[in-house]
Amino acid sequence: MEIVFWLSFLMILYVYLGYPLSVLVLGLFRRAPVQRASRTPAVTVVIAAYNEEGVIAATVRNKLEQDYPEHLLEVLVVSDGSSDRTDAIVAAFDDPRVRLLRQEPRAGKTSALNMAIPHAHGEIIVFSDANSIYAPDAVRQLAANFNDPQVGYVSGKMIYVNPDGSPVGEGCSAYMRYENALRAAETRIGSIVGVDGGIDAVRKELYVPMKADQLPDFVLPLRVVQAGFRVVYEPQAVLRESVLKRADDEYRMRVRVSLRAFWALFDMRALLLFKPDPLFSWQLWSHKVLRYLCFVFMAALVVANLALLDHGLFYRLFFLAQAGGYLGALIAPTLERKGYGSRVLTFGHYFLLLQVASAHACGKFLLGRKQVVWTPRKG
Repeated sequence: MEIVFWLSFLMILYVYLGYPLSVLVLGLFRRAPVQRASRTPAVTVVIAAYNEEGVIAATVRNKLEQDYPEHLLEVLVVSDGSSDRTDAIVAAFDDPRVRLLRQEPRAGKTSALNMAIPHAHGEIIVFSDANSIYAPDAVRQLAANFNDPQVGYVSGKMIYVNPDGSPVGEGCSAYMRYENALRAAETRIGSIVGVDGGIDAVRKELYVPMKADQLPDFVLPLRVVQAGFRVVYEPQAVLRESVLKRADDEYRMRVRVSLRAFWALFDMRALLLFKPDPLFSWQLWSHKVLRYLCFVFMAALVVANLALLDHGLFYRLFFLAQAGGYLGALIAPTLERKGYGSRVLTFGHYFLLLQVASAHACGKFLLGRKQVVWTPRKG
C-alpha cells in the first residue's frame, strides 16, 4: 500500500504542479515565438445560439463594433431550433454583415458549426458564444497571430468575473487564472492543449466537420495539431464572462464538458502515441488525460492512507490533513455565508467539485453515454 500511497500522491503533485513547472523550465531552453503582425484577413464570426433572446443582440452588436475593417468582418448566427425571439432579433439587424441561418430540428452546437462554415466568407473563422462580449480589439488581436504560417488556431483569454462573490465563482475565477498562465507557458514551447470556445479562431481551410457529439473546442484544435499546425494562446484577446453562481449549475456544466472531453480524447487517441510529436503527446497526457483522471489518484490516496494508519505517525497526520482538507472544502460555502470565508477553502471546494464531476463523467463515458444538446451556460 505504500507504493499506492506515494504513487498517488506524486501523480497529484505532478498533474497540478510538476507539469506546469516542467513546461516553464522547458520554455527556458525551447522557444517557439509566434510571428505576430498587424494584418487584417477577412473574418467571419460564427455564433451558435439556442434561445438566447436575452443576450444575442448585445453579442452581435459587440462583434459589429470591433476595431476591425468593416468590409472584412461578418457575423453569422446559427439558430439551433430556437423557440424564442432569437431569430427575429438577429433578422432585425439592418446590416448586410449579419446573416442568420436556422438549424431545424435542434441538433446541438457542433452540428450548427458544421452547417455554418460552408456559408462563411472569411479566411479566418472566429467562434463566439451567444453571450460572449469581447474587448474592442479582440478580433484584431486574434487575427495578428495568423501572420505566422505555422499557426492554425488561436485561443483568447477568458476572464471569469464574479460580481456577486459566490464561492463557486471565486473558485472558477482562480482556476481560470491558473489555466491562462499554463497556456501562456505552453505557447512558448509550441502548442497549447486546452482552449476556450467563446473566443477562438481557426483558419477556415483547417476546419473539418465533426460528429455531433464531439466537443468542438477540444477536437478541432487537436485536429489542427494533427495537421501539423500550432494552436496558440493570445492573452491580449480578452473575453470577460460571468461565472455560474450556483454549485449545481457549475457541476452540471462540468460533467457535460468532461464527458465530451473523454470522448474527444478517445476519438483523437492517435495523438497520445508519442508520434509524430512526442512533445505534444506528453502535454496531452499531462494536461488533459491525467487531469481528468486525477480523481482516481485522490481516491487511491485516501484508501491507501487508511490502510497505512498503523504504519507510523506520518501516515496518521497525513490522514488527518486529508480529512480536514476535504471537510473544509465541503463546508466552505456554509462558512462563506456566515462571514468566515477563506480563499483556500473556497478554491478547495471548487477543486473538489471538479473532481467529482470528472468521476461522474468518466462513469458515463464507460457506460457509452454521450451528450449532444444542452441548455446554454448562464452566468
